[in-house]
Amino acid sequence: MVHGTLHVVGVGPGDPELITLRAAKILQAAPVVAYFCRHDTMGHARRIAQAHIAPNTQEMRLAYPFTTEISVKDPAYHTNMNAFYDRCAQDIAVVLEQGQDVALLCEGDPFLYGSAMYLFDRLHGQFEAQVVPGISAMSGCWSQAALPMTHGDDVLCVLPATMPEQDLAQWLEKADAAVVMKIGRNMPKLRKALEQAGRLPEAVYVERGTQADTRRLPLAECDGPAPYFSLALVPGRKGVR
Repeated sequence: MVHGTLHVVGVGPGDPELITLRAAKILQAAPVVAYFCRHDTMGHARRIAQAHIAPNTQEMRLAYPFTTEISVKDPAYHTNMNAFYDRCAQDIAVVLEQGQDVALLCEGDPFLYGSAMYLFDRLHGQFEAQVVPGISAMSGCWSQAALPMTHGDDVLCVLPATMPEQDLAQWLEKADAAVVMKIGRNMPKLRKALEQAGRLPEAVYVERGTQADTRRLPLAECDGPAPYFSLALVPGRKGVR
C-alpha cells in the first residue's frame, strides 16, 4: 500500500486572511487534519484554519498533557513531553500507513519554535513529508506595529525569554535588533535584562499580534505575566540611509 503524505502546514500568526494560498489548498483537500490543543479547547491553529476545513474532514486533536503546570526546568517536563510527541507521531503514522494524507497544523511558521517540528523529526524519515511555510508571529507583529526592524547590515537576534537573565542581557546588548519570544511569566526577568542592556526605552510589547484583540505598548509600561501569544520587539538602527 502506498503511504500517505504528511503536510506540515503553517497557518500564520492569527489573522485567518494571512493563511497562504498553498496552505488553504492543502487544507481543503486533506482527508485528515491534526492539530495541537489544550484538553479543553479547540486549539489556536485549528481556529485560524476553520474556513478551509471541510465538514467531512477527519480531525485529530493532539491534546497536550500540560502547558504551564510544569516548569521546563523540571526533568519531568521533558520526559512527559517526549512521550506525548512519541504518541502523537505513532497516531499519525497509523493514518499515513493506511494511505491517507495528514495536514498537521501549526501557528506561525512550523520550523520557528513550532510544536509540529517535533512530529516532523519523528516521521519524515519514514514517510514523505512536505512543509508549508507560514507567516511568522514576529513578522505579523512588527508589521502590525509598523515597526521597521532591520536596516542595512543590522543583525537580528531571536531570543527565548526562558534564558537566564544575564544571557538575555548580553544578547540584547550585542544585537542590533531583537525579538524576544516565550515571555509568559518571564516578563520581570525580561524587563531587567532590557534595562541592563540599555534597550528598555526602545522595546515594544505586542500581544496577540494580527488578532482582533491585539495590544501594542512600550514594554516599559508592562507588568505581570504575558499571555502565550505575545512577544517583545527591539528595533535596530534608525535612519541609516
